[in-house]
Amino acid sequence: MKKIVLCLGILFSVSAVAQEKENDKLNFFGGLESNSQWYLNDKDLGVQHPLNPIRSNNYLFANLRYKGWTAGVQAESYEEEALLNYNPRYDKTDVATYFIRYKNEIVDLTAGYFYEQFGSGLLMRQWEDRQLGINNALRGGRVIFTPTKWFKMKGVYGRQRTGFDVANSDIYGADVEFGLSDIFKMQTTELSVGGSYVGRDEKILVPNPYYSNRTDAYAGRINFTHSGYYASAEYNYKMPDAVIEKKEEVKNTFVKPGNALLVNMGYSKKGFGIDATFRRMENMSFYSERAANKNQFNDRIMNFLPSLTKQQHYNLANIYVYQAQPGVNLADNTVLKAGEIGGQVDFFYNFKKGSALGGKYGTKLALNYSNWHALGGDFYLPKKDYNTDYFGFGKRMFTEYNIEINKKWNEKWQSAFSYINQYYNSKLIEETFGEVKTNVLAAEATYKLKATRSIRLVGEHLWADADKKNWASATAEFNINPMFSVYTSDMYNYGNDDPDLRNHYYNVGGAFRKNSTRIAVNYGRQRGGLVCVGGVCRFVPESSGISLSLNTTF
Repeated sequence: MKKIVLCLGILFSVSAVAQEKENDKLNFFGGLESNSQWYLNDKDLGVQHPLNPIRSNNYLFANLRYKGWTAGVQAESYEEEALLNYNPRYDKTDVATYFIRYKNEIVDLTAGYFYEQFGSGLLMRQWEDRQLGINNALRGGRVIFTPTKWFKMKGVYGRQRTGFDVANSDIYGADVEFGLSDIFKMQTTELSVGGSYVGRDEKILVPNPYYSNRTDAYAGRINFTHSGYYASAEYNYKMPDAVIEKKEEVKNTFVKPGNALLVNMGYSKKGFGIDATFRRMENMSFYSERAANKNQFNDRIMNFLPSLTKQQHYNLANIYVYQAQPGVNLADNTVLKAGEIGGQVDFFYNFKKGSALGGKYGTKLALNYSNWHALGGDFYLPKKDYNTDYFGFGKRMFTEYNIEINKKWNEKWQSAFSYINQYYNSKLIEETFGEVKTNVLAAEATYKLKATRSIRLVGEHLWADADKKNWASATAEFNINPMFSVYTSDMYNYGNDDPDLRNHYYNVGGAFRKNSTRIAVNYGRQRGGLVCVGGVCRFVPESSGISLSLNTTF
């Protein structure tokens, strides 16, 4: 708590000094986010509330900007404990991050905690997502040098945040990008190339290792756009390092390099677009501490590996969610993984207003297809080794087809219809058992009562041939005015083979918004499973209770 007072005191002191100069402009801004839960016993779900049933995650950040200078601090509080299944390293109350930054047209200098990304993030990305419990900022220094419009260079050094401390390793990084279209004065084409280096230096504690303390990784990329067409490619290579399988210790005999290839291309114009992405990853788990591979809390992650599938907004479509599979696991003959290969294709088309299918207001059609396999190759269980075929497709892990139609019927009515077909290999993805095939139908309608008042109704059904079988879901939202809204929803696992597990996951709540402040309250049940944001997921256990959230900026 003393650290919080000290850091905030420094900020306010700088503010007071700066304000003495009438001609100087000083900006002070920040925010507060609070997410609290009172966990309750629920006999029907078989849930016992935790030892500390009232828990809260709180984030207070304050920033001060003066000319080219910016300074900031973020304090965090987890009292009595963090919400269920958050990293236990988030504990009590303390200063979490702080920084000071100077920026002009040529240089951008940061000392303290900072976030950065090289290329697509396959080698390194630092970011914060509070819903997922991720904050992997680096504590150290960053330099960004942009002497011309066509050249940018970045250099970073630091230690990665873990809880209120930092990991026991040093992270180095450099990134360069050349704008070839600027160099060669291309008028209608954008073309750039770039390269990255990331090094992690962690002392090896095992005897006689076959790898060094420092793990070096390199990447090259190219980006192209012209008249609605675009394409990009990036290749990443990680030097040989210890392979850490789940729930295993760091060893000195299983050593492999890693690599990743990402290709994206597409075409877009008004009312039409198509986008295709291919990715192949082999042994691309990358943590600031090797043994962190065993954690389940998104802790000490160096790189950004989202699942490249459609980001679903329907409840039932998010029960069987694919998670990127970059790591190695040679558990037995039924689980042989050294990475993933696959991709997705997105297509959208807007039928014009006045056409046969467009009608008076037009119709929007969106299609998505994604398919992911384990890498194909030869796997040797007794001595723990493998050789992959670069474009070899092994066992199928996940396939999904999506069709979505959005239609406005008149000034008051608007609707959307979706059909989703999924194949989910639980054995390979979760390393549990079984395969599941699903079909999901969803329909929603919004009726505008007044300019600022509307009702939204959503109905969903999931047919599954295994696991918990069939589900039904319904949601109703009432937007009373721009400030108030209320909702109720229920997910019912009516098709479960075990009658005692045919549970309702009901919720009722509301929200109040005014200016930059939002307050929301909810009572109900949380279905156990994955919560995903942007293709990255966090597991949450089943729970029941009352939640309260507050979000405001100033």
